[in-house]
Amino acid sequence: MNTLPDATPRADLRDYLAAERTLLAWIRTGLALMGFGFVVARFGLFLQQLRIVEQQPAGQRYGLSLWFGTALIAVGVIVNIFAGWRHTRLVRQLDRGERARSHPALVVAIAFFLALVGLAMAIYLFALRPSTSSHSRNHEERPMATIADNGIIHRPSNHSVDATVEKLKAILAAKGVTLFALVEHSGEAEKVGMSMPPTKLLIFGNPKAGTPLMLAAPSTAIDLPLKILVWQDSQGKAWVSYNSPQYLQKRHGLPAELLPNIAVVETLVEKAAE
Repeated sequence: MNTLPDATPRADLRDYLAAERTLLAWIRTGLALMGFGFVVARFGLFLQQLRIVEQQPAGQRYGLSLWFGTALIAVGVIVNIFAGWRHTRLVRQLDRGERARSHPALVVAIAFFLALVGLAMAIYLFALRPSTSSHSRNHEERPMATIADNGIIHRPSNHSVDATVEKLKAILAAKGVTLFALVEHSGEAEKVGMSMPPTKLLIFGNPKAGTPLMLAAPSTAIDLPLKILVWQDSQGKAWVSYNSPQYLQKRHGLPAELLPNIAVVETLVEKAAE
């Protein structure tokens, strides 16, 4: 008895393999979008950490990078879901012998979306450039300062220890700041027959600036009056060291509006070291 041949045309194996290659291409696209989105989302956090390391004021916000990154990750997830759904539908069409049609509109839509995201990110980065470039100029104009993990800033001086101390004393006197004490550690060491490179500590302050700090946080009295250490390293280079104002603010929980009361030490050191 003769059997009738199957009237439904079957798709060629090459069509199924082509469909699998298309699926893998879409998966790669989705993964690339999610990976790039994660990098963009973390970009704002990287800039914030960079500001902290460079002791910059935290006035600039970077929240837009999080939204850009989240949008890219969401698009990557959607692309992978759509790719799986479209591949399943395509295989069913091939099984039924139907002719499959491409969907160029989706590809064009994704291309336009990525172009818009790229344009928005370019505008966003261009908007950040003035503040970054101005900081770079200021950073180049000043000698490099080294910040230790304990909050102490070490700044090189262009003068000897004695000359730096005399310059600091003159600046304090000109600004009406009281010099409470000048401790010559190297001189005291010499009195007991010990050798020590030139090391001098200046203790200074202004009750009008210090009293509000101690009223806001009594523990601030441990670090007040302010201090500047002028010392010489083993290579004969003079350095000026002081507590970072941001470190003192965080240590004692000082309100931000009182930070200028102790930030004056940075101006004093900069003028004395130049």
